Amino acid sequence: MIRAIALDDEPPALRVLTHFCQQVDFIDLQKTFTRTDEALQHLTQFPTDLLFLDINMPSMSGVAFYREITERSAQPVMVIFTTAYAEYAVEGFTLNAVDYLLKPFTFERFLQATSKAADFYRWQQQSDKPIDTSLYVRADYTLHKIMLADILLIEGLDDYVKIHLRSDTPTGTPRPVVARMTMKTILERLPALDFIRVHRSYIVPLNRIEAVRNKTLFIGNREIPIGASYEADVLSRFRL
Repeated sequence: MIRAIALDDEPPALRVLTHFCQQVDFIDLQKTFTRTDEALQHLTQFPTDLLFLDINMPSMSGVAFYREITERSAQPVMVIFTTAYAEYAVEGFTLNAVDYLLKPFTFERFLQATSKAADFYRWQQQSDKPIDTSLYVRADYTLHKIMLADILLIEGLDDYVKIHLRSDTPTGTPRPVVARMTMKTILERLPALDFIRVHRSYIVPLNRIEAVRNKTLFIGNREIPIGASYEADVLSRFRL
């Protein structure tokens, strides 16, 4: 059973969530809150697996609230963002949200989002391994350790992939790692919740996407096209 709470400054929205949670047998909505301070106190005192979180709140945005609790916790709480404003979708997914519910949402859409949370929860419970934070890739006769957090994007070049990396130094971006590997192979080695294939030639980390416009993703100063055969999957992540 997934232990959940909901935070929204609008009581009617909380009543909808309460009603929907009562119709599924794997969510235990333990409490609802209209104030961020009360929700934060509950999270520090009681184990919680899932947070239904409104983004547009008067005292503190849901994004800022989730960042704060994530910094305090070694094991981040799963979050499903709820809001009436579609423009917040990309910002929500940069925080690795399980899903994003655009108000007013149907029970079917709610069930789809919570089923994703249940799948991820089961994976967490069954896995004895820590979540991978790095990837080993052989290139130029060398085995490279690549931190997942450093990946800006992955570009496919026939039977090779070019892994573009960020840099923490002012001297510039490091040279990309070019490895003999297919896009399908490297995608299978990446965490599905964090990376998505958006084009025949591109895989990107969700938390690197800064904006989506006209079938184009913006990552830093780069524009990445969304391929026609990948469009439905990409848009389903953002519910645009």
